[in-house]
Amino acid sequence: MDSLGITLGHHGCDRKVGERILSPHQSHVEISANDYDWLGSGAYFWENDPERAQHWAEMVRDNPQHFGQKISRPFVLGAIIDLGLCLDLTSAACLDEIRAAHRDMIHFLERAGTTIPMNKPGYQGDVDLVKRHLDCATVNFLHLLRAKKGLPAYDTVRGPFTEGRPLYEGAKIMDRTHVQVCVRNPRVSIRGYFRPL
Repeated sequence: MDSLGITLGHHGCDRKVGERILSPHQSHVEISANDYDWLGSGAYFWENDPERAQHWAEMVRDNPQHFGQKISRPFVLGAIIDLGLCLDLTSAACLDEIRAAHRDMIHFLERAGTTIPMNKPGYQGDVDLVKRHLDCATVNFLHLLRAKKGLPAYDTVRGPFTEGRPLYEGAKIMDRTHVQVCVRNPRVSIRGYFRPL
C-alpha cells in the first residue's frame, strides 16, 4: 500500500503524560504491546476524533479494573501522523494480506501444537469482543512474515472499528464506530504533537 499521507490522531491519556509529551523535553507516546490490541503492537490514536479519545480516557479512569493503566485526570493529546507505508484495513489488498497471514499463522500454530488465540469480551455484556487476541496475533504475525521475506515494514496500521449498538432501529451503523491508527514507531511517524482546541 502506498503512503496515505498525513492524518490527525488523538490519544486519550492522563494529563501528566500528555503535558510531559507537550513539554520542551518532549518524549513520545508509549507503545502498547497488549496481546489483545486489535491492530497489533504500537501507539494508538483515534483518527480525527478528539471526543472519542476523551471518552476513552474517562472510561479508563472510571473502570481501572479493566485496563493495565490508570488515568486520574483524562487528557487528549493530538498528533500529526505521517501514515507512511500503511496497512490500511479499508484496502482490499491489505485485507487479502491479513487473510493470508492468518492462514499461515494458524498453520504454524497447529504444527507447533500451540493454542490458537481467540477474541474475547473485555467486560460483561461486551458483544464487540474488544479483547482482540486473535486479531492482534494475526497482525503481529503479518509484520514478522514481512520481515522474514525482506519486505518493507509497515509504519502504521489503520482500520475502522464497528462498535456499539445500532444507531437507530434496523441500522448497521453503530453508535461507537471509529477509525483507529496504530503507529508502530512514533519517532518515525509522528511529525508533531498538539493540544486540541
